[in-house]
Amino acid sequence: MNIPFRELRVAVAGGSGTVGRHVVDLLRAAGHEPVVLTRASGVDLLDGTHLAGALQGVEAVVDVSSTSTASAKRSTRFFETVTRNLLGAEREAGVGHHVALSVIGAERVGASYYAGKAAQERVIMAEPGGWSLLRVAQFHELTEFLVDNYHVGPLRVVPQMRAQPIAAAEVAAELVSIALGAPRGLVRDLAGPREERVSDMVRRYLRATGKSRPVLEVFVPGAWGRGMRSGTFLPAPGTRQSRQSFEVWLDDVAR
Repeated sequence: MNIPFRELRVAVAGGSGTVGRHVVDLLRAAGHEPVVLTRASGVDLLDGTHLAGALQGVEAVVDVSSTSTASAKRSTRFFETVTRNLLGAEREAGVGHHVALSVIGAERVGASYYAGKAAQERVIMAEPGGWSLLRVAQFHELTEFLVDNYHVGPLRVVPQMRAQPIAAAEVAAELVSIALGAPRGLVRDLAGPREERVSDMVRRYLRATGKSRPVLEVFVPGAWGRGMRSGTFLPAPGTRQSRQSFEVWLDDVAR
C-alpha cells in the first residue's frame, strides 16, 4: 500500500547554526517546508517577538538554538526562556510536536553551558506530552569552534576533555527523522563511533587544514572541568553510534 506524500511545515529554532542549517537543508530536500526561527528572519526567541505568528500551520518545531556563554547562570536563563517561549507559542498555534537537542552528560555535570542544557531538559520533561528529546555527543565541529574562539596569539587553548564525537549532519538527519514522526519522549542517545581526546582532534584539524598553530591542553577546574576529564560526556555502553568518524569528517573538511 502506497501512502501519499504530505508536505509538512517544520519550524527550526536556530536554523542558521551548526546543526540547524543541516536540518533546514534536509527538510527542503525531502520536499517539506522549513520555517527558520532566527532574529534574521524576524523572530526573537528570547522575547517571543513574532514567534506565535511564525508557527501558524507548523506541525513540528525542532529546537537547535544555542548560546556561546560559559556562564551557568546566563546559559540557564537562555535555555529556560527560549524553551518556555517556544512551548507556549506552540500551544497557541496548535503545534503538536516539540523536538529538542541536548548533550549526553549535561544533566550529570550541571555546570557552565551544560547547566542550561540540563535546565532545558527539565522544562521539556515537565510537559505532559508532545515532545521528543535527543541527547548526543559533542560534534566533530567542536574543533572548528575551539580553533576560532580559544587562542592567545597563535596559541590554541584546548581543555582536557574526552569525547566520542559525531558529525552535525548526522545529528540533523536524526532530528529530521524524529520531527516527521509522532512524539517519542526521551529518545535513545546517539554518539560517534570512536572515543577521542579533544586536544588531539584540534591538532589533527590544524594539520589537515594547513594551519601551523601550537596547541596547549589546559586543566579546567570545577565541575565542568571534572566532567570533561572524567568522561562524563562519553556515552554509556550500548549507546547508538553514528557512522562517520572524526577522521572521515576531517578528510571531507580538508578537501
